[in-house]
Amino acid sequence: MKPIKVLAMIFVLTISTAACATAGDNKPPASPLDGYTIHVTAPHVMDGEVIGPFHHYCKPINKDIIQCILFESTEPNARMTEVEYMVSKELARKVIPGWSHQKNWHDHKQEIETGRVQVHYPVEEQAVKDLVDYVAATDGIIFHLWPHDAPIPDGSVSIAQSVGHWEAIHGKIGE
Repeated sequence: MKPIKVLAMIFVLTISTAACATAGDNKPPASPLDGYTIHVTAPHVMDGEVIGPFHHYCKPINKDIIQCILFESTEPNARMTEVEYMVSKELARKVIPGWSHQKNWHDHKQEIETGRVQVHYPVEEQAVKDLVDYVAATDGIIFHLWPHDAPIPDGSVSIAQSVGHWEAIHGKIGE
């Protein structure tokens, strides 16, 4: 498609969106981004080095799966660096081969018990307790999409790991 045609399409889309907003419909249409209201932070391990903490913005998509978009900070232009899936232990341990589970997945109960996870939202004490109990019954896998200190994503994808899982397998970091 020619660049002029693409610009014209963007312009028309922008005008159409603005027209909807001025017509009294100030609410954007529903999207898959709605509902990422759970906010927690936790560090990760990449190549034996602790990095982060990363800001996880999460939402449950069904009773067995929570999906999270991870950022380096809370700034509006923060880089999205990772995606994490939290899957009920019952489902993950039934579906994922043992070798992959051991290498790539981590137990959230173990991670929470390290004290490195911080819940920023929700803030109500009972809601935090309910969230922690729910997440503790899941295993997680983290797809790291933007290499540490790289200026842009380069197409490589690696599996980040929770600090607790790494230390359980390899010993304390820095020893």
